[in-house]
Amino acid sequence: MDVVSVTGLMAVAGAAGWVDAVVGGGGLLLIPTLLLAFPHVSPAVALGTNKLTAITGTTVAAVTYARRTKLDRSVVVPAALLAVPSAGLGALSASQVPKDWFRPVVMVLLVAVAVFVALRPQFGATTGADTVSRRRRMTVIALTGCGIGFYDGVFGPGTGTFLILAFTSLLATEFLQASALAKVVNVGTNCGALCVFALQGNVLWILGAGMALFNIAGATLGARTALRRGSGFVRGVLLVAVAGMVVKLAIDQFG
Repeated sequence: MDVVSVTGLMAVAGAAGWVDAVVGGGGLLLIPTLLLAFPHVSPAVALGTNKLTAITGTTVAAVTYARRTKLDRSVVVPAALLAVPSAGLGALSASQVPKDWFRPVVMVLLVAVAVFVALRPQFGATTGADTVSRRRRMTVIALTGCGIGFYDGVFGPGTGTFLILAFTSLLATEFLQASALAKVVNVGTNCGALCVFALQGNVLWILGAGMALFNIAGATLGARTALRRGSGFVRGVLLVAVAGMVVKLAIDQFG
């Protein structure tokens, strides 16, 4: 690869780390860039290399959030542990499930998310997590660890966003805390999917390791920015990210 292509990939990896740390969705930046840079590799290689890059930045962001925010470990730890095998199973199923089945559904869900968040300014601005019942917590664990974990392995776009919305709506957390919880579970989903892609030989290790360094830098900056600017900032970035994801998925579906 020439210097310009490598530089471009590293820059996108950094930007993807920033977006992922705040609201998720960095893969929608990095995967198309990898496919453009390597037009002859299979989509599985792009997905596997993206997981290698993303897991480093996501882990750093999760640690950064954990040091500065209060995490509900009774929910996030079991959810993250369940996410590992769930995402691995999803990755194993990825080649058998047509992606065209997912895109329309995900687009509708993301549009609904954007409208809901936009019309309810107080949503995600206050917390009531202490009053959530045990049954609700078990539901959140199953949904985020198993459901969204499997989705991340088999398809992936918007995983971080869906995790944030699940924690915000079902656990009554603020956007900032929900983003922190989402990063921990996302480490589990990335780990499970990466293990499968690695066993299948679908990872460009040297390139992925190089991009991981820039992804870590972007993720560190993104987490610190979100912590400094609070839930209102995360809410704004979430709406922008959702709009971008809808446009990207629409182009893939109908372009």
